[in-house]
Amino acid sequence: MQLYNKLSAEERAQLIDEAGKDRLTISFYQYHQIGNPQVFRDHLFITWDQLEVLGRIYVAKEGINAQLSLPADRFHEFKEHLDSISFLKDIRLNIAVEQDNKSFLKLKVKVRDKIVADGLNDDLFDVTNKGVHLDAEEFNKLLADPNTICVDMRNHYESEIGHFEGAITPDVDTFRDSLDIIEADLKDHKEDKNLLMYCTGGIRCEKASAYYKYKGFKNVFQLEGGIIEYTRQVNAKGIENKFKGKNFVFDHRKSERISEDVVSNCHQCGEPCDTHVNCANEACHLLFIQCDSCKEKMEECCSDNCKEINALPYEEQKELRKGKSNSNKIFKKGRSEVLKFKK
Repeated sequence: MQLYNKLSAEERAQLIDEAGKDRLTISFYQYHQIGNPQVFRDHLFITWDQLEVLGRIYVAKEGINAQLSLPADRFHEFKEHLDSISFLKDIRLNIAVEQDNKSFLKLKVKVRDKIVADGLNDDLFDVTNKGVHLDAEEFNKLLADPNTICVDMRNHYESEIGHFEGAITPDVDTFRDSLDIIEADLKDHKEDKNLLMYCTGGIRCEKASAYYKYKGFKNVFQLEGGIIEYTRQVNAKGIENKFKGKNFVFDHRKSERISEDVVSNCHQCGEPCDTHVNCANEACHLLFIQCDSCKEKMEECCSDNCKEINALPYEEQKELRKGKSNSNKIFKKGRSEVLKFKK
């Protein structure tokens, strides 16, 4: 019985091309007490592998967080399976704004301590005592209220390429970093202001809203379904779009364009740009923003040093990496001194 992915990304990409089918990129989450996450994880993998699902799914005792893709013609089978699981029946599915058949190239279902790394002790507060959920129209209305403080619950590299008008965008690397910083910055407004939060798909706000209510904030609101659902409603209902730029996503696409505004710049030359790339040097893999001109000049690398290493034969690159105690910079997300125009 197969319980783990056996194909490489390259092999899977070839199979996708040969199949010639359109795929849907979808995300969803649900907080729910799961008695045996490992058994649930195995059940999901066995079923979803047969449905040709690919993606990154986290399962924990507190619930599930899923980002995945599947053949469009198997969507109804997938939905039927979700509906057969009591706590996932009729769950809202966030369908990507921009589709890409290769958004995911492997099926990874992992058991984690938490479905989002928040660093919180859930025993201290009621995680179900959440903030008020708002749809796109309600969100826009509250966003325009002068008594509202809007906070982006995402990380610096996400908000750098796109955010809501007037939102506070904390300069943080992780979700757990933002929680205490935001509370400290807004400590004088726990009772007299509306705390309005948003994130990519809603999951971070779900936990943060309960945490901030526990911390004494009286008027806590969150954008239901996050930026993804907001964009769907804006397009479907003709609502004014208050989001500027791109929405960062955690798959091979890296982002979805929400508006034509370019709110960031190339980290190497400073020209307007909002295209994230990973350094071509596999020993680095730094995530940063790079325009087409710098991409050509730097051969898809973040620095001259990485450019030189990447030009070496592959076996020499492997030798250089051998025995290194330092991992690559995949989690640095633009935090590098070699980038002259990073924010």
